[in-house]
Amino acid sequence: MAGIKFEKVWKRFGEVSVLKDLNIDINDGEFLVLVGPSGCGKSTALRCLAGLEEITDGNIWIGDRVVNDVPPKDRDIAMVFQSYALYPHMSVYDNMAFGLKLRKLPKTEIDTRVKEAAEMLSIGHLLDRKPKALSGGQRQRVALGRAIVRDPSVFLMDEPLSNLDAKLRVQTRAEISRLHQRLKTTFIYVTHDQTEALTMGTRIAVMRDGILQQLDTPQNLYDSPANMFVAGFIGSPSMNFFEAKLDRVQGGLAVVVGKEFVVPVPSSATEQLGTHVGKNIYFGIRPEDIHDAHYVPRGVDESARLMTMVNVIEPLGSEVYAYIENSGKEFVGRLDPRTGARTGQQVEIVVDMNKMHVFDRETEKALV
Repeated sequence: MAGIKFEKVWKRFGEVSVLKDLNIDINDGEFLVLVGPSGCGKSTALRCLAGLEEITDGNIWIGDRVVNDVPPKDRDIAMVFQSYALYPHMSVYDNMAFGLKLRKLPKTEIDTRVKEAAEMLSIGHLLDRKPKALSGGQRQRVALGRAIVRDPSVFLMDEPLSNLDAKLRVQTRAEISRLHQRLKTTFIYVTHDQTEALTMGTRIAVMRDGILQQLDTPQNLYDSPANMFVAGFIGSPSMNFFEAKLDRVQGGLAVVVGKEFVVPVPSSATEQLGTHVGKNIYFGIRPEDIHDAHYVPRGVDESARLMTMVNVIEPLGSEVYAYIENSGKEFVGRLDPRTGARTGQQVEIVVDMNKMHVFDRETEKALV
């Protein structure tokens, strides 16, 4: 068991900096997810931790030792890759036992570890099969089992579910979460899928262009994003953003997007935003905080109302995605399935301004 620390870590390939002054403290037993778009440096950070890449500057700690110059085999970590990396000529049993045999463990201990891990992952009946006789989900479990039998201090997982179909991803996601609860070991998991990040992580590190944008719990990232990038990356569908202005309207503070798109700022945020009156801002609101005026959830302030034109409707059974327009700005709302909104017709909506987000126009940092 071990905590992890990235301390001012830089990684350069020639003139290109892939990691830029990365500082992350990962607690012992934590499930940390590194998330971000392709090319943001998340897999590179994992490979540096595993020892598969040398860092250019800074320190990486595993437990109480700096491992910059420690070979991968001596770092007490196990890695699960996107490609299962199984030996095709070996049985499931031999694939899982291979690393233990190299360490010259007694046969009885190897047998016990392999069978316990196989039972944990429900692949005990597959131990005699070769990888070609397994489904994608079964192969991924074998790759997980091979990591588990090593009993490492840290598990590293690099997009392990991206080769699975949608249903299997959900199932395997839950299995990995249960595995973490059972083993109580440090897990570091890389993905570009924000749904995986939100459902699995104890904390999430959002990265962009090699720079850590925000490190927090899933709920705090969703509720209080530090900047527009995090706000847009976390949540599905993405947050709606508008170029707007903060102004005084009828004695109160309001967000002005267009002539017909004026929404009052709640009193709870007025003090924070008072110094920005008259300034251009970015206004953000999540689709789930936009409601059909006829079906507003209990407790939502209904004072921010807008008439909108419906451009597209996507019924999903439990909810309806409505692509709506006001003042030439199109945005999406997640409406109650009972909504009467229809394509080409008008619908009145209520914007829950207590859930609004406001960002500085120049820095894109959150103001509320």
